[in-house]
Amino acid sequence: MTPSLRDDNLAFCETGRFVLQLEADAIAALRERIGQPFSEACRHMLACRGRVIVTGMGKSGHIGSKMAATLASTGTPAFFVHPGEASHGDLGMVTADDVVIALSNSGETDELTAILPLIKRLGVPLIALTGRADSTLARAASVHLDVGVEQEACPLGLAPTASTTATLAMGDALAVALLDARGFTAEDFARSHPGGKLGRRLLLHIDDIMQTGERIPRVTPGTPLRDALLEISRKGLGMTAIVDDQQRVLGIFTDGDLRRTLDRGADIHHTPIETVMTPGPQTASPGLLAAEAAERMERHRINALLVTDDKDRLVGAFNMHILMTNGII
Repeated sequence: MTPSLRDDNLAFCETGRFVLQLEADAIAALRERIGQPFSEACRHMLACRGRVIVTGMGKSGHIGSKMAATLASTGTPAFFVHPGEASHGDLGMVTADDVVIALSNSGETDELTAILPLIKRLGVPLIALTGRADSTLARAASVHLDVGVEQEACPLGLAPTASTTATLAMGDALAVALLDARGFTAEDFARSHPGGKLGRRLLLHIDDIMQTGERIPRVTPGTPLRDALLEISRKGLGMTAIVDDQQRVLGIFTDGDLRRTLDRGADIHHTPIETVMTPGPQTASPGLLAAEAAERMERHRINALLVTDDKDRLVGAFNMHILMTNGII
């Protein structure tokens, strides 16, 4: 009889739960192995004057690439070297100031054992993550971290599954331990991720995004409301600043102010802007983080903000749309 779709769904889900539980158990087992060797590995990397070089073959290589990327983005300079290429010239990337991390579940990967003598000749610390403490790689290492698992999630016991998950988790543990030891901050993280949203939030200042010069909407106090509306329309920020002859900010007039003014029946041709503006508006300094400006605008329920220097002179302007365009909100 052909199995029903329901039976297939149950089987898929059951297998999925089994795999997740097995890999969760493999990671949990690592907790008991965090001890002196782990601390020694961290000390070697913390004292490293060069780079942490991560290497591994096959699936371990994929884990190694991610491990190097995580280290590099959290304050520990690192990169990945393919062991097959290392014995054909790429080992020249490794200097006496570096630390090498080698990944191999068996600890007997030919491409890694082939370069052990070269690593030893350089005299650099070698940190091995393997599943066998008696393996060639483990015995040659300065520090061995045991990432062995009782069984792979693969029912054939062939495809690296639980073992690669355990190795990945141990790599994360090393990276975060070093991050904490270095006092690495969110601002430090942002500097290595300038293209990401966190980077933009932590690195972009108002003067990086504000409109300046002729693009700033501004009028003088005696300007008729009609002309102020034309200025708002031309500059596209939904408001205009009102400034004196020294460019000091006296007030602001926004789309919201326009609605309230029209409700009162004001004559747009003859009403001076100073009689309908909002005096003493919120302003910000050019060096304020754009993310802080966004928080201030949300708190005061305003859609645009004027930027002034230390003498209250208008130097820029921006609105919520500009913040959104730059990924701040």
